[in-house]
Amino acid sequence: MGLLMDKSALAAFLQAEFQQVADDFTVEEVREMGILVRLNVDDRHLRPGGTISGPSMFALADVSIYLAVLAMIGPKALAVTTNISMDFMRKPAAATDLLCDCRLLKLGRSLAVGDCLIRSEGMEAPVARASMTYAIPPE
Repeated sequence: MGLLMDKSALAAFLQAEFQQVADDFTVEEVREMGILVRLNVDDRHLRPGGTISGPSMFALADVSIYLAVLAMIGPKALAVTTNISMDFMRKPAAATDLLCDCRLLKLGRSLAVGDCLIRSEGMEAPVARASMTYAIPPE
């Protein structure tokens, strides 16, 4: 198995298929069975109390595993989330981008399972963790 899409191909795919959120995310690194994605934090991602909202962290994890799957299988827009379990562990820094390091644990013909660790840029301790399953459309 090998990479079928690199950073530029994934960014172009997001712009073409999901332009409503494409500018929120930057693919920092793509590797076999893994990816590092940045949430470009803006005021719309914040919640009262000076922190990044849970839905913004969920979106980062969801987009990260989606792009990790696509990097391995190619541009299949209809791959979808079928399950997520997310733990919010500590308050992220408000005006700081989030980085999601996602690794695929299993990549089958119909399902992919991945694990994501989200950190505030510059901080070692994770702020959230997500375990996700994605359904891959049949050929």
